[in-house]
Amino acid sequence: MEAMRAVQILNPSGEVTMPRPERTRVMCVANQKGGVGKTTTTVNLAVALALHGNRVLVVDLDPQGNASTGLNVPHHTGVPDVYDCLINSVPLEEVAQGVEGIPNLWCVPATIDLAGAEIELVSVVARESRLARAIAAYPGHFDYVFIDCPPSLGLLTVNALVAAQEVLIPIQCEYYALEGLNQLINNINLVRQHLNPKLDVSTILLTMYDRRTRLADAVEQDVRNHFGDKVLQAVIPRNVRVSEAPSYGQSVMTYDPGSRGATSYFEAAQEIAERGVKEPVGRNA
Repeated sequence: MEAMRAVQILNPSGEVTMPRPERTRVMCVANQKGGVGKTTTTVNLAVALALHGNRVLVVDLDPQGNASTGLNVPHHTGVPDVYDCLINSVPLEEVAQGVEGIPNLWCVPATIDLAGAEIELVSVVARESRLARAIAAYPGHFDYVFIDCPPSLGLLTVNALVAAQEVLIPIQCEYYALEGLNQLINNINLVRQHLNPKLDVSTILLTMYDRRTRLADAVEQDVRNHFGDKVLQAVIPRNVRVSEAPSYGQSVMTYDPGSRGATSYFEAAQEIAERGVKEPVGRNA
């Protein structure tokens, strides 16, 4: 069974098995709480969609550069990165790097230089829409653009929210995760009112789910009652393979494609792809 799952996930034939959207879907993966699985979710969904025939770009907007690490993309000092796009208006295609071993996937890395971007952006003209302009000017076509946000609600996250049409919120199945959610939703509403009327919280993903605890079950029920259909049926369990994969510069999809973690992310990606075809709302390129 595990071998069959691995073959299904790796899709060695390269066929398009996940439906491609009519227009580019720009998804911002946001949650101001740290450690909820934003980067892990970004990397694994991007790899799953790319392995199954979609053209995907990952924009690493977190100064820690963890998404770049997870995709094994160089992001040491001196590498052209998303900072150059935001501050120096370098075109995105000059900074994007192909991800080794995954033909349909590209990554715009983040270096430590990005840590100063919050301060430098304050005096820049049209500071909230720098990333949106960079993505709009990209000459190639992508099916998906995933923006991995830092764990804050500063100018970098605002740039991501202005550039995106959809917000994907990973929620850890613990009580603290629910506490900060109101603030995040309020900020998204403010961005929608003043900067990006097309923005929509389209997807909620439950992560780090431990089925042995009542708390995880209670949090899941709360989230499903509150957000309804926006919550994906696929739930990401606590899985050591998911945590190990980045230390090998890989996503769990390629590190251990037969694991529960890989299967869960594959199911989540499939659900996102199918929803995108059913709902043509807010998908203007």
